[in-house]
Amino acid sequence: MNSDGTTSGSMPRSWLKKMLQAFGNEPENREQLIQLLRDAKHRALLDTEALSMMEGVLQVSELRVRDIMIPRAHMVVIERDAPLEAILPVVIESAHSRFPVIGDDKAEVEGILLAKDLLTYFGEQKRRFDIRDVLRAAVFVPASKRLNVLLNEFRASRSHMAIVVDEYGAADGLVTIEDVLEQIVGEIEDEHDFDEGTTILKRSETEYTAKAVTSIDEFNDYFGSDFPDAEFDTIAGLVTQSLGHLPKRGEVAEIDRFRFEVLRADSRRIHLLNIRLLPGQLDSTH
Repeated sequence: MNSDGTTSGSMPRSWLKKMLQAFGNEPENREQLIQLLRDAKHRALLDTEALSMMEGVLQVSELRVRDIMIPRAHMVVIERDAPLEAILPVVIESAHSRFPVIGDDKAEVEGILLAKDLLTYFGEQKRRFDIRDVLRAAVFVPASKRLNVLLNEFRASRSHMAIVVDEYGAADGLVTIEDVLEQIVGEIEDEHDFDEGTTILKRSETEYTAKAVTSIDEFNDYFGSDFPDAEFDTIAGLVTQSLGHLPKRGEVAEIDRFRFEVLRADSRRIHLLNIRLLPGQLDSTH
């Protein structure tokens, strides 16, 4: 135990009290609280991960399901009357663990299929496949539900997926517990290192971090490149087009003389990119 009553490697139990003593009065609104937390990070009372998660928790209380849901058009679904031979390629290719099962169209979700429930149809004693035997009840939520309320409901029901419905009960999309948790945990790459108005941060002579909303024009001006901007406005669009799908954290695209790695992304968009200049790139950067 340390002299201040804490154990080595742990956050002081009185960290909030110390912050309030250091910065004066208690925060009166959400903006002041966030600024207090950021100031605490600069004074080493909080580390980057703790700050990011606290901001994520505050954000979750403000966001609604509609802000993070996967739209109906992008849902990977299983048709109710599809044979097992048609279902397996969908399960394997998508690598998802849960699938909405639809009736005549995507707006009619009849239940949820868990990929693991298909294992019983393989082996020495194969059963006749009927999706109704393994179909699980779906959870339905309105798009207006707050994420913190949904997270509590997920935990209470031990559900991992909910179908988002409109006012007429038709499926509008889906949301998973992973989508909600991403808003809290995300991928820790500190965007607060950027000065106000800055979108590209130079780490070394060959390494850069950039916000995904950086415009193609600004990127070209900074690096002396000549990427076209007719099809998309930002480098997020450039990377997404190159990969052919919305990238996840850790995915890499090599375009021209640049290596783009996704540092932070959620189910809706890319947030942060690492950029490496590949050998042969002319040093025309800032």
